[in-house]
Amino acid sequence: MTELLKKLTGKNKNDYEAAAHHLVNDCDTELFKELVENDNFLFDFVKNNVADRIAGQINETNYLNLIQFLKYYSPYYEDVIVASLVRYADEDLTDIMLDKFENGSDNEKTFAAKYFAAIQDPLAYDFLLSNAYSDNEYLSRNCAETLAVWKDENSYNKAVEKLKSNDDFEKLSAVKFLVSYGRKDAIPAIFYTMKNSAMPENIAGEIPYLESLTELFNKYYDDTLLTLNYIINGLGEIISLCTVFDFELFEVFERLINNYDDGKTAVVLLNAKEKFDMLTENEEYLFDEDKDTKNEVLDIKRLLNSTNKKELEKYINEELRDDSPFVFTALDFATDIFAVRELLKSNNQTLILKTLEVLKSLGRLDETAKTVALLKVTDINIKAIIRSL
Repeated sequence: MTELLKKLTGKNKNDYEAAAHHLVNDCDTELFKELVENDNFLFDFVKNNVADRIAGQINETNYLNLIQFLKYYSPYYEDVIVASLVRYADEDLTDIMLDKFENGSDNEKTFAAKYFAAIQDPLAYDFLLSNAYSDNEYLSRNCAETLAVWKDENSYNKAVEKLKSNDDFEKLSAVKFLVSYGRKDAIPAIFYTMKNSAMPENIAGEIPYLESLTELFNKYYDDTLLTLNYIINGLGEIISLCTVFDFELFEVFERLINNYDDGKTAVVLLNAKEKFDMLTENEEYLFDEDKDTKNEVLDIKRLLNSTNKKELEKYINEELRDDSPFVFTALDFATDIFAVRELLKSNNQTLILKTLEVLKSLGRLDETAKTVALLKVTDINIKAIIRSL
């Protein structure tokens, strides 16, 4: 960290005011680049302070210098830069921002998308549409949010239609668009897509950013419970552990522990209990996390371990049926051999394979079970796996 950046981020008022004055008035793009590159090493309150210090230096004589900073995107300084440009916006500046949106880098386009949320120039519309599904998540998010501000029904309806795609990556991109767009009436369609996707954990990890799990439980209990179950499955691998705060998982689990009286909730709590044990017993999951995240994960583990496992296990058989969306999770905790073997009657070939694997883990897999399974299974890959069990 250079001396100038230390001053800009430091506590000495004379130093940080002088550094902020230099940054804006002398258009020091190298200093701004260094600031952005240190996003992961600075506390949020420090970045908020720096944003305020930059804002205090911007005026009608130097605001155009901010155009040079658009090459380096940071969500922490986006608002102050865009708000300042909007404050002094005129036709010439809007033409510059249109050019950035058409010909600029992804970083410049991301700032431009935010700018046009306030300056609703129709010439930006096609650029918003064409970048709404960018691989750059900041850019796609800003485009979707701006289209929402514009109340553009066309882009919303196209995203809902895109949920029906046969391509799971297309489905996921549509979900991300709808979450950024912010229309809660899309939630039932997103639930349906999650349940019919090969990437349910990825989709589940987006849903609480549209509406909190707490609110969702009040409206769609079963679908929200299934969403939570997929989130549990994805934590630490597909879904970042810091989302324990975003999703308020401690409060969510506390509510379920105090109110469960059915198999699906008990199975999800068993799944969570096992997952948080694993997260805390394998150092690689928590190694790179900050202190607050580690402590929250440990607190959730303690909460889940306060439950009576044997009481929860009494409910497992309720979900050992092939029409339960929780059946695969229930099988992970099943011990009733008769109830498990009944699932060999299923028409779900993946479920039949899972059932055989569970029987094997329980030491109760026999040739009769394999023969029954092979008579029902038509998928050659699944047949091969069954024969190898």
